[in-house]
Amino acid sequence: MDQAEAGLRAICCNCAMNIHEYQAKELFAQYGISVPRGRSVASLDEARAWGEELSSRLYVVKAQIHSGGRGKAGGVKLARDRAEMMNHARELLGKVLVTHQTGPGGRKVLRLLIEEGVEIEKELYLSLLVDRSMACPVVVASSAGGMEIEETASRSPEKILKTYIDPVLECQAFHGRTLAFRLGLPRELVGDFSSLLMKLYRLFVEKGALLIEVNPLVVTRDHRLMALDGKVMFDDNALFRHDDLKAMRDLNEEEPLEIQASQYNLNYVKLDGTIGCMVNGAGLAMATMDIIKLAGEEPANFLDVGGTATQETVKHGFQILLSDKKVKGVFVNIFGGIVRCERIAGGIIDAAKEVQIRVPVVVRLEGTHAEEGRRMLKENGFRLQVANDLWEGAQKIVALVRH
Repeated sequence: MDQAEAGLRAICCNCAMNIHEYQAKELFAQYGISVPRGRSVASLDEARAWGEELSSRLYVVKAQIHSGGRGKAGGVKLARDRAEMMNHARELLGKVLVTHQTGPGGRKVLRLLIEEGVEIEKELYLSLLVDRSMACPVVVASSAGGMEIEETASRSPEKILKTYIDPVLECQAFHGRTLAFRLGLPRELVGDFSSLLMKLYRLFVEKGALLIEVNPLVVTRDHRLMALDGKVMFDDNALFRHDDLKAMRDLNEEEPLEIQASQYNLNYVKLDGTIGCMVNGAGLAMATMDIIKLAGEEPANFLDVGGTATQETVKHGFQILLSDKKVKGVFVNIFGGIVRCERIAGGIIDAAKEVQIRVPVVVRLEGTHAEEGRRMLKENGFRLQVANDLWEGAQKIVALVRH
């Protein structure tokens, strides 16, 4: 994951909760959306018992991790009989699956989804998400299902269809009918597609989703629409209304330091570099990561303490940064607008008192009470370097790490 991806993930995903495919399909079924018959299993005994109950001519075994690209990474297997299905289950359970989204460390597969195979006639792409620029939900659809939507948009942008939905009007039958005709669906499936879209929209609104993606949505050989895959992302600001959704959170899929950071309302994404960053504001954080790279090193994280950071928040953020064993230096870059610089300085000093600092630390403070903050840092007795501007700070921390 590079710094741009980290920034986008922190902005978009650290305010969201992902769930597994099997959980998404359970929600789809609750809203009357057709899905293959399947069950999640966490052991070979569970896989064997479900395989005997399912008794299908074709089985699909899917690794359950929070990542796209599972198929390309070998995380989706087809089996013609129960013996082959069990071999696939044995191979995948406990395997570390590396995809383009997991990074080189990959994700350990602790659960599988075993489904009945489906005879497919056509694959489509369908998703619902929030378009912030238009301040409304948007339906994105494509006749090129089963592929990564980014790849389709790059190679065949004319195949990407969008329909914006007025939140007051909500999703109506005509939205679905229009998209169905544009997708080239046969006339007998137009009504079914329209009904499916309205069910997805109801799920989207009632459960506080930020994204619902079905890829592929398939037309089966017996002319039914079925969600063959499912990805759902929820707004965690709405989770207080949904205890059933909160219970779906899988901490095994989250970085331990990111879990710790979320407990203090910190936007933190771990990276593979050596310079720990603490910044207030997502845009400034991305700029800070860029300038560290420009100075010759790699950022170890994205950490946005927020525009209203307190002394306590900064202390916890600093402790999280120093908990990362890859961090060889820390660069704190704070612009004091709402947050006051002397409070940031106080948080850093408090953290230094509680945690033994074994790496160089450079702090750049600018804005409200910056002079007071810089004075506190210079007089605290700890080995903290102070920089007057961003480029000076980046150069200082890189030089100290390389010394």
